[in-house]
Amino acid sequence: MSFACGFTRMFVRGVFWQAALVASFLALAPACVTLGPVERAEAHVRRNENDKAIATLRAHLDAHPDDVTARSLLVRVYALASRPDLAKAECDALAKHLPPGSPRPAIEMGHAYELGHDYEKAIAAYDEAAAIAPTSPDGPRIGGLRTARWGEVELALPRLEEAVRRGATDAETLHALGLARVHAGKLEEAEATYRLALRLHPDALDSVLGLATVALVRKDYRAALEAYDRLVLARPGSPQASLGRSFALAKLGRREEARRELDRAASLGAPPANVAKQRALVDSP
Repeated sequence: MSFACGFTRMFVRGVFWQAALVASFLALAPACVTLGPVERAEAHVRRNENDKAIATLRAHLDAHPDDVTARSLLVRVYALASRPDLAKAECDALAKHLPPGSPRPAIEMGHAYELGHDYEKAIAAYDEAAAIAPTSPDGPRIGGLRTARWGEVELALPRLEEAVRRGATDAETLHALGLARVHAGKLEEAEATYRLALRLHPDALDSVLGLATVALVRKDYRAALEAYDRLVLARPGSPQASLGRSFALAKLGRREEARRELDRAASLGAPPANVAKQRALVDSP
């Protein structure tokens, strides 16, 4: 299990839980475009000028109180400035400019708590969002994704399952659910989740990696090789995919092929320690 999960962590680092809470607002605007108040505030945040960002957004919201994008950003900037009280006040104000029963204010408050490293309150806020909008997948989806990112599989699994039950079918949620099920030992359910993800999102290669992980845990190295073959074909420059393929080949007794693939992984920049460890496996009697 640990070896398989190691491949998973290497391959999806920077992909599985990639979205930063503030960076979602920080897309650089083209230089030739006049910056609006939200873009100016984003620029201040990038320079760690939170006070200037707050002043810019406050002035804008005084004139345009219904700008929910600006107010959501203000919630997060207050959180970055260590002012959860003001973040909460802005979430309350945000609710007045959204349809009744919208989970967004509670979700934004969860983000604020998370930016303040108060994770218990963050998950409570995400759960509140789930209760406020019992048919929306947003609350359990975000709560599940965030707890999975923290490594809290027992907390993530029921929330991700609820999100899917409510209709979440995006590739990120399905991959996270599959991985949580692997960690929980629910291999058949995990495989079914990954296959659903690939039916809905044929290019969701993280779910191909998920199938490889399930196969490795089962010690079904032929199935693992099939998955890694697909990954190497799709991502020929990935050293992690080649490491996985080499491992499966070695376990199948195809040592010469395993050595060639391992050499390829090394040439692509695989960590030397990982290559050395795997070379010992390939060369073992």
